Amino acid sequence: MISGFQEQDRALDLPPGFTLVSLREHADAFAHGLAIAGQAGAGTLVNVGRYDLVEFAVILEPNEPLISARRAFFAGMNATADAIAAHCPPEREVSFMWPDTICFDGGMLGGARLGWPPECAENDVPSWLVFSVMLRAADLTQVEEIIPGMSLIGGGFERSETDAITGSFARHLMSGFDQWNERGFSPIADAYLARLPKRKAGERRSIDRNGDLLANMPADRGGPDRTSFLRELARAAWYDPVLRGPKL
Repeated sequence: MISGFQEQDRALDLPPGFTLVSLREHADAFAHGLAIAGQAGAGTLVNVGRYDLVEFAVILEPNEPLISARRAFFAGMNATADAIAAHCPPEREVSFMWPDTICFDGGMLGGARLGWPPECAENDVPSWLVFSVMLRAADLTQVEEIIPGMSLIGGGFERSETDAITGSFARHLMSGFDQWNERGFSPIADAYLARLPKRKAGERRSIDRNGDLLANMPADRGGPDRTSFLRELARAAWYDPVLRGPKL
């Protein structure tokens, strides 16, 4: 199941601290990451060599309880968006749909998933987390002619630039965690929310310790509206299990 893919491995250009595991095109980065997370160390990055998808998963080792450690998901989303933005053509927007869908230039590009040890209690520190991403690189059905943002190449990327996203993600992820360690979670939340369209003008938003989205208007007298993080994460609304990739 594990294969070399030497040309793609060179293109990934991972920073120090990451260990690459390369899989054939029929494999699943998220499933493989979950399978090896108990033995592999932090920074292990599983990459699947596919033409039509950018697909990878990274193993993390948090140092706080599961209930708050899951917020690493938002650091991963930011790193993915920053990696896309670093390589995309000018004036193309990267945005989110709560909590896990990634949009590019007005179309759904893909999304992210998060896994953790099933036996871990909310207030225990998990031995690992797995953050995984799928992005549509090339749409073989030519849907990009209708909505350009539905694939990277359809949105103006070169093939070499789609290969570079994974390595760029790793560098942005390290930067995000450094920022979290130095300044707390607030900068991570702010960067994520900046890419999440508001439902109402003037809406105030934040991310709770358990990952839920909190939103209210300045004149509201009651508590903020709460949108569940875990419920929506479990839905993975962007993912098509039949296609084993982002929904069309």
